[in-house]
Amino acid sequence: MSLPKDRVVVASDVNPRDGIGVEIYRNDELVVEIFRDDTDRTRTVTVFKESISLELMEESIQIFKKEIPWDFIEYEE
Repeated sequence: MSLPKDRVVVASDVNPRDGIGVEIYRNDELVVEIFRDDTDRTRTVTVFKESISLELMEESIQIFKKEIPWDFIEYEE
């Protein structure tokens, strides 16, 4: 991301969801989270602003694909 106030945080979560994702901050404000939930076997995008540019969304997806392994973690029952 090009602006100096942009920041990417890789974060995991274990309760109530279980997985890992990226948080995208612009000007120190959380604007997008993309999360891989290993329990539900889903990948979701949460937008925290009313609207964001298509360029920021595309860049966020590319960051997610680069930073987060695509395959879900398999849990034994």
